[in-house]
Amino acid sequence: MSGVRIGIDFDNTIICYDKVFAAVARQRGLVPEGWEGPKTDVRDHLRSRTGGELAWQGLQGFVYGKGIGGAEIYPGVREFLAACRQAGAKVYIVSHKTRFGHQDPDHTDLREAARGWLRGAGLIDAADAAVAAGDVYFEDTMAAKVERLVSLELDIFIDDLVEVFEQPHFPKGTRSILFTRSQPPHPEHCKPIATWTGIRHEVFAE
Repeated sequence: MSGVRIGIDFDNTIICYDKVFAAVARQRGLVPEGWEGPKTDVRDHLRSRTGGELAWQGLQGFVYGKGIGGAEIYPGVREFLAACRQAGAKVYIVSHKTRFGHQDPDHTDLREAARGWLRGAGLIDAADAAVAAGDVYFEDTMAAKVERLVSLELDIFIDDLVEVFEQPHFPKGTRSILFTRSQPPHPEHCKPIATWTGIRHEVFAE
């Protein structure tokens, strides 16, 4: 595996926001007291209400910025990155993330917040980090993200959004892994896997 180039998405692939979205939504009175559920349930609940889209955007702006410290790393990510390091694979993080949120009055720099979280988790700027700080890319649009993937000439890319793999200019020579617990319709070149342990076994044939 030495020399293999692996790209990984950031939001909802490395970092899990489920608990922090639910907690902040409860604090703001946007969901009933005691509410628990994944980020997608919070989103759907808010969007079903009048003015819910703006409330959802405001919630995103806070969670992805000042509230990002409450997010967690997905189980198995550290072990996967350790396997990459041991195998001599080159790892990149490539994310579609604008610099500022749509409804964030504080104008928090979301990219710097993400880098701070990565640093705090020991995934960059650490002696044993599998990812170099200079190999973390944030792009303004999905199209720009895919262009970055093309330019990096990746062997493997891992993302939670099937839409990325459906982009017409997505590099078909890149092995595509969809991180998902469901089995959504997906391109033939894309393999859905539910856990990071499963991804590690798939990539390293363990």
